[in-house]
Amino acid sequence: MSATTGTREEALVHALGSEPRRPAAFRELLRCGPAAVPAIRRGLAHPEALVREQCCKLLDHLLVAEALDDLIAMLDDPSPQVRVAAVHALACDRCKSDSCRPDQAVVLPRGIRLLGQDPDPHVRNFAAELVGLSVHTHQEAADALVRARDHDPSPAVRKKAGWYAPGGPIHRRTAPRPARRASR
Repeated sequence: MSATTGTREEALVHALGSEPRRPAAFRELLRCGPAAVPAIRRGLAHPEALVREQCCKLLDHLLVAEALDDLIAMLDDPSPQVRVAAVHALACDRCKSDSCRPDQAVVLPRGIRLLGQDPDPHVRNFAAELVGLSVHTHQEAADALVRARDHDPSPAVRKKAGWYAPGGPIHRRTAPRPARRASR
């Protein structure tokens, strides 16, 4: 990568903080693909929350293994919008172009903490999705979702947690299918 390319990508990341320039900068960084990831990762430390949020959203589409720890660290960002974008990027498979997935042993405890303790209901709502990814394989995920479903102060969080909690519609739809017996 040339110095010119890095400078251009850095400028595009900085432009994410400018409302009139943000959409074009976002599209151009997506077009740059993996070559833009180093500049996007550096953008996660930008002083403006909007830039950090947009960088999380870009990593949702351009996630590479090297950026997972950076993205996980954004779960502790002071801005709720940044935390929401980080949770979404870690939980969403639809936006990914490959199968880069975070380690559930690292992400699940953080997701459970966000679901149970984050002061922002929007963050807790998205955390229900992240925790829901592990509901069939980790009892602590099921327990956290049931607690949120039964006790969260936000009706929206209670509703979404109920979808992923045991017995909920998403829980039933995503349940592992029993192995079919071979016919003789």
